Amino acid sequence: MVVISEISSPSSSSSTLVPGYDVFVSFIGFDTRYNFTDHLYNTLLNANINTFLDDEEIETGLSLKPELESAIKASRASIIVLSQNYASSTWCLDKLVLILEQLRKPGYILIPIFYHVEPTDVRKQQNSFGEAMAKHKERMERETNADKRSQWAQKIDLWNKALTQVADLKGETAKGR
Repeated sequence: MVVISEISSPSSSSSTLVPGYDVFVSFIGFDTRYNFTDHLYNTLLNANINTFLDDEEIETGLSLKPELESAIKASRASIIVLSQNYASSTWCLDKLVLILEQLRKPGYILIPIFYHVEPTDVRKQQNSFGEAMAKHKERMERETNADKRSQWAQKIDLWNKALTQVADLKGETAKGR
């Protein structure tokens, strides 16, 4: 059983976006693509839920691709599969920040799934989440360009806040499933 957390907050815009997807699924591929996330995606499709799952043809890069940003913004809900290596991906962390921004939309639904990780590890950024965030910080500290270093610092701050925020939402812990 998945616990759904619906968070409503005032919208900063009066325009209405017609959703292109019912659900956007965020995950790190090598942790869950061919097991949990694949089963989740097929279950959603079988229930006639229009679901966006980033395919392997979308290239990774330093910033989110426009098609991912559009899919997130055009979705009514998101499922975030937080697994052991989720925080090691700057792309996953950027998606997480954007997804959490969508909570400002009235009726937006966000379902965090803690896949073989504890919400406390995500919230406090310890164990694999702490290790990943420490590596991002090391990368920032190695940056010699002051502007890029400042951008890294801003991103790391956003990622820390986003991980804390998502861990504080009601979600489901998937252990041994």
